[in-house]
Amino acid sequence: MSGKPQLKGRAARLARLFPAGAGQAARAPFVLLVVLLLGGGLIGLLVLNSALSEGSFKLDDLQKETKSLTDEEQALQRDVDAYSAPDALQRRARELGMVPGGDPAFLEPDGTVKGVPRPAGQSSFRTSTVRPPEVLSPYPALPPAQSSPLGAAATTTQPALPSSTTGR
Repeated sequence: MSGKPQLKGRAARLARLFPAGAGQAARAPFVLLVVLLLGGGLIGLLVLNSALSEGSFKLDDLQKETKSLTDEEQALQRDVDAYSAPDALQRRARELGMVPGGDPAFLEPDGTVKGVPRPAGQSSFRTSTVRPPEVLSPYPALPPAQSSPLGAAATTTQPALPSSTTGR
């Protein structure tokens, strides 16, 4: 007799479905498969965690670079705004020897002139025209001794106005 007990009935039918002696042999590959799956999963999680950390460091660097570039853009925009302000443009134009253009004259299609043509810097003072304070001042804006690159023809004197026409 063998060392195994004899099975009867339903248990015997179920026992015939499984081959004899397979209990020990089937357990080792299953344990090896589970260990390999767990080890592969842990290594995969480690690689994924490393990739996420590297991505977060790159994101942090890009956010810092974006902030510095935004600050630089704002500083440059402030410079552009300062240079394009009307008083800065007027001061720079005077430094370059430019004078106000005055009232324009237009040519009609038939060749007639509409308006009164005058050289730049000489214009009529009408009450409807708004003039900057430098033009209304009885004193010249530039000292007469200052030379211009165009010579003496470029310097003009501004006519003094009576105090009743300045509106003050």
